[in-house]
Amino acid sequence: MKFPLLAFLILVQSVFPAFANDPAASATTVGGVKMFKAAAARSKGNLCLSPFSIQSALAMTYGGAEGKTRSEMAAALDFPADASALAASFESLNASLLKSAERGGKDTSLNVANRLFGAKGFAFRPAFLALCKDRFGAPLEKMDFRANPAAAAQHINQWVEKQTADRIRNLIPENALAKDTTLVLANALYLKTPWAEEFSKTSDLIFHVDGGGGGNVPAITRTDSFGYRKAGGFTLVGVPFRGGEFQFLILLPDGPLPPLTDDILSAGIKLPCADVALTLPKFRLEPPTLPLGEILQSLGMKSAFDIPEGSADFDGIAPRKPDDYLYISDVFHKVFFALDEKGIEAAAATAVVMMRATAMPIHREPVEVRVDRPFYFAVQHVPTGACLFLGRITDPR
Repeated sequence: MKFPLLAFLILVQSVFPAFANDPAASATTVGGVKMFKAAAARSKGNLCLSPFSIQSALAMTYGGAEGKTRSEMAAALDFPADASALAASFESLNASLLKSAERGGKDTSLNVANRLFGAKGFAFRPAFLALCKDRFGAPLEKMDFRANPAAAAQHINQWVEKQTADRIRNLIPENALAKDTTLVLANALYLKTPWAEEFSKTSDLIFHVDGGGGGNVPAITRTDSFGYRKAGGFTLVGVPFRGGEFQFLILLPDGPLPPLTDDILSAGIKLPCADVALTLPKFRLEPPTLPLGEILQSLGMKSAFDIPEGSADFDGIAPRKPDDYLYISDVFHKVFFALDEKGIEAAAATAVVMMRATAMPIHREPVEVRVDRPFYFAVQHVPTGACLFLGRITDPR
């Protein structure tokens, strides 16, 4: 007999030196790129993930993992062996992000919110609840899932919508919660920030898609001093947001779009400045929910999904018995991302569904960079190197 437990979590040179002492920032880049590459190999077209959202969510789950489940999660997600150290690192990273947002001024909005929604009467381990509350700022709100799971889902969805300025809606799918749902861990991420200097609107840009063809797309342009480097078959351009502590990184390939690596993403954090005449397409992404369960399993995170049966070990969340234990049944992720001449607005959500089982140099002349073919992009926190959003644009139309 099985009872569902839903853990719902919302939501760069060589490897950046700070990573050695910042496992949370490392996980968002190194682990985030691993997941992004696996997702990109399974789909064509535009793609966007929030490594920060996904890794924040899984870090809370990791706080209750033990044995082989913990070691597999660590290897797959680039987590340290010490879950408490990882939680402390995310606590520090969250505080740093909020300070950076404050330096961006009143037009910069950042929200990182966490909460646990737990079934009334269920015996969660006090140490796990304390870890989530103290390190992730996630207090426990007791829910009566058994009486009305649909109402519980609506309540949690409304909380998520509020935290993300209504950009992430209906994250918990219809019928995803049941009378025996036990726990929902929620983390919401929302960022709205203006460019350091606004772009100008320009005439349409002819964007060339892979395989030929293409068409006109609305574009923005600006000539300014930007971070700039040619490296690894890419042109890297770093465009700062107001306050200078968040940046939009463009990774424009010299030819067809190759696989992304964490080294090239990390190289974008500290770029020498150059005068660049930049033309960039405007775009807006609202993709459907992306299931991550198979992707995580392909990275070696199997026992967390109870493969083989009986192997999942989340004893740190609730006592594990041979015939009564928790495992992850699937992971879902959803994002919103919009870019225009004023700046960006972005939000992300991740849902981990668990079950309870029983039985370069400066140029004097501006360098022209026309982003007129498929490219990667990232939103990075410059002080730590943390990757908040990571995407691929194959056609901005």
